[in-house]
Amino acid sequence: MTTAPTPSIFEPARLGPLTLRNRIVKAATFEGVMPRGAVSDDLINFHAEVARGGAAMTTVAYCAVSPGGRVHRDTLVMDERALPGLRRLTDAVHSEGALAAAQIGHAGLVANTLSNKTKTLAPSTRLSPPAMGLVKGATLAELDGVVSDFERTARVAVDAGFDAIEVHLGHNYLLSSFMSPNLNKRHDRYGGSVAKRAEYPRRVIEAVRVAAGSSVAVTAKFNMSDGVPKGLWLDQSLPIAQILETDGHLDAMQLTGGSSLLNGMYFFRGEVPLAEFVASQPKLVGYGLKFYGPKLFPTYPFEEGFFLPFARQFRQALRMPLILLGGINRVDTIEHALDEGFEFVAMARALLRDPQLVNKFQAESVDEGLCIHCNKCMPTIYTGTRCVVRDALVVREAPRPTQ
Repeated sequence: MTTAPTPSIFEPARLGPLTLRNRIVKAATFEGVMPRGAVSDDLINFHAEVARGGAAMTTVAYCAVSPGGRVHRDTLVMDERALPGLRRLTDAVHSEGALAAAQIGHAGLVANTLSNKTKTLAPSTRLSPPAMGLVKGATLAELDGVVSDFERTARVAVDAGFDAIEVHLGHNYLLSSFMSPNLNKRHDRYGGSVAKRAEYPRRVIEAVRVAAGSSVAVTAKFNMSDGVPKGLWLDQSLPIAQILETDGHLDAMQLTGGSSLLNGMYFFRGEVPLAEFVASQPKLVGYGLKFYGPKLFPTYPFEEGFFLPFARQFRQALRMPLILLGGINRVDTIEHALDEGFEFVAMARALLRDPQLVNKFQAESVDEGLCIHCNKCMPTIYTGTRCVVRDALVVREAPRPTQ
């Protein structure tokens, strides 16, 4: 028996109906430049710069399917009103030779209802710190409405020129929370057994696939583990992934973990910028973070490719294309991932630090990014997501005005 050669990082690769110019994708990171949900020039430039830097595809983060599904008021609702700006964005990305993906989702328990000025939904009634109060369990009629919202959003994404749609099944957003045993306490068709807890995300993915048509790739950002006691873990997430594979509606799955509701560091790892988070918040919220922040943001040491041990279990159990995520900063990490059978890798913080990193990898001028995993980019989501180290260098190197 002969072993297939490891694919090259920089050769074209298929993703459903798409051909990507290489195997590196920019993962969704909330850009923080959508004032009142508008598609700003800063948002367009953010993704054009990533595309110019060599990534095969860049992902626009947290495109809400409804006003109630926003993280907060400065989150894009992907509806017909946003079409002109979104078309400018995809045109800008395409002009740089890259493809554009839209991450669509409903924030659920992670939605800030005070900021949104509208209620949110959850599988079961419970208190939510981001919502700043009690979130009621959704009725069947409300869930039907969310399915329709996902369908409409998928059609808008296609009309806006996006090449791929990523359905957010991670971080305890609404669809992820349905899969989670500690968040889903329902006793109807959407709760109870592993198969029943997978039923609602399955329904949404099928609706998106039908609405998107055959010319657009449909992927999912999928929680392997919630990173909290009694939450989703591999013994249940693996069977759910197998169910989704059998359904056949996904072209790939990007593997993640953690909870924006209960454990915000599980999918970051490294230093916890708590002081910066406190400083970025209104006084009352900042005061609460001083006391509750260590619980919400526990410390995990950074390890290169930290999700790989979990992701290997999925690679063993599934045949569908998989995208490895989590602390990928080096060429050898990407090569090893491809050698283990992952079709693509997704990078985030490393490309915030240096959007040109993929080009530099291809030119063999560097083999490792400059990200130091300080996570001080995290609190900047309220003022425009950026690497503060890079930001400081840009300011320092700016030309002085002439006398």
